[in-house]
Amino acid sequence: MCGIVGYVGAKPALDVVVEGLARLEYRGYDSAGVAVLADGALATAKRAGKLVNLRTALAEEPPPAGTLGMGHTRWATHGPPNDRNAHPHTDCSGTVAVIHNGIIENFAELRAELEERGHKLSSDTDTEAVAHLLEDELASAGGLAEAMRRVCARLEGAFTLVAVHTGDADLVVGARRNSPLVVGVGDGENFLASDVAAFIAHTRDAIELGQDQVVELRSGGVTVTDFAGRPAEVKEYHVDWDVSAAEKGGYDYFMLKEIAEQPRAVADTLLGRIGTDGRLHLDEMRISDQELREVDKIIIVACGTSYHAGLIAKYAIEHWAGLPCEVELASEFRYRDPILSRSTLVIAISQSGETMDALMAVRHAREQHAKLLGICNVNGSTLPRECDGVLYTHAGPEIAVASTKAFLTQLVAVYLIALYLAQVRGTKWGDEVFAMVQLLAQMPEKVDKVLETMEPVRELARSLAGERCVLFLGRHVGFPVALEGALKLKELAYMHAEGFAAGELKHGPIALIEEGLPVVVVVPPRARDVLHDKIVSNIQEIRARGARTIVIAEEGDASVEPYADTLIAVPAVPTLLQPLVTTVPLQVFACELATAKGHDVDQPRNLAKSVTVE
Repeated sequence: MCGIVGYVGAKPALDVVVEGLARLEYRGYDSAGVAVLADGALATAKRAGKLVNLRTALAEEPPPAGTLGMGHTRWATHGPPNDRNAHPHTDCSGTVAVIHNGIIENFAELRAELEERGHKLSSDTDTEAVAHLLEDELASAGGLAEAMRRVCARLEGAFTLVAVHTGDADLVVGARRNSPLVVGVGDGENFLASDVAAFIAHTRDAIELGQDQVVELRSGGVTVTDFAGRPAEVKEYHVDWDVSAAEKGGYDYFMLKEIAEQPRAVADTLLGRIGTDGRLHLDEMRISDQELREVDKIIIVACGTSYHAGLIAKYAIEHWAGLPCEVELASEFRYRDPILSRSTLVIAISQSGETMDALMAVRHAREQHAKLLGICNVNGSTLPRECDGVLYTHAGPEIAVASTKAFLTQLVAVYLIALYLAQVRGTKWGDEVFAMVQLLAQMPEKVDKVLETMEPVRELARSLAGERCVLFLGRHVGFPVALEGALKLKELAYMHAEGFAAGELKHGPIALIEEGLPVVVVVPPRARDVLHDKIVSNIQEIRARGARTIVIAEEGDASVEPYADTLIAVPAVPTLLQPLVTTVPLQVFACELATAKGHDVDQPRNLAKSVTVE
């Protein structure tokens, strides 16, 4: 959620920090602030609202020029989003400044202790307590890094902390526990950020920080220790996308750009997966074939859009690999005493790799000795490090809060895993697996074809901007697609939208049908004769009650035409792969409808890109 940027080098720190915050706006926030160390003093500025408010304040009252600074975009957890609660926060003397992502669970106890000792706290936040704790520790510690280590030992919860101190004009200190923090390594300058997008314009060389580590950032180098002060091993890596990938590329919104990038993203996720022997090779798996043959149950944990990818994965895994598969909301998983064993494979899906609910589910599964496989889009994030294996989706940076290309590439990843399990376990012949992978390889072209025919969908969306509710129906893998279509409309258009399994229509939801109500129906391919015929009956039922039917069906399906007020045709593909083409019109539909209502589709209200607290 919150965005963090730290800098030390030779450039004007304020420029670097504000530019970095601008690149992190996609994460969702409600206030912003900066601190610059210059001439032995700290200058801070912070404003509620969007970054433009902070820019205006800085233009009206520029701080002294300095080459060390940090900035923050806050998503409120403790205290309302106002100037007083925005970060950075300082100590009593104004010599220490702190920014923070996450939640410090024992802050009330710490705050009471500080106030008893005479500290004056001026905000409602949990963060401010850290600044005052650092103030106390600096009296006896050998410097800011040691003070940070001592303070971290007292904190409970998930946090990323970055601090500066007037006593050292060439030092930024960061610490992390259960919350992302990455180092950017430059020439005579170094960076800290919650996401590499913040410093990608300056360097693509990065260091991933591990759990419970403290980093000392100086213009001439980087030192990493654990919370006990012992030198820590770090992993260096090179970011393989450049700054242009985080720009809009001529589109009005990042989301439009990311929808258009989906054919390439799907193709990239498939690259290198087929060996010269015609077999699937998932080198990132790190789980042996023998271990996979011993698996007797799969549990998928995910949140939001990723959860819908997991629901589709269940169909593919059970059909191709013949393994029982459960799909769990990650936020509920560890609170219901799930039954796990060494022969259980837990697959966690997270675009960012920092989704706290998914990480806590993974940690619980590890305690139960289950095998762990992550599906993730961000190299260097926490999820891949905490799993036994990982499958990267290679979607490139996804800036818009509402997920599009990450979802389609997650589908490709779960298809690959299902087919790999089938290959390893012998539930499909090699030529059958190869044939299905070849069909997957055609999907970028199919998605591109869908995108070329979306103007009628945009016109439809604009015509429905005044509606108050839209329902979505689907069967088989079309049911999770219906759920995803409803979620996109909620996220972007702030409309009431619900997704239902079409077979459940007569068990309650049909009571919602009224004259003119838009209902989107995802029709299975004609190859699924029974399901296809049943959903056509569902369309007839709701149309007879006055609903406005919007039907997504494969090209040439004449049987649905008499009952569709609007027909959206998609290319014919195998049933299990159909979500790759039926999801796209729903993304375009939600994006266009939200735009027609005047909403910011990249940064929907109250939402953040990466939910890094439970």
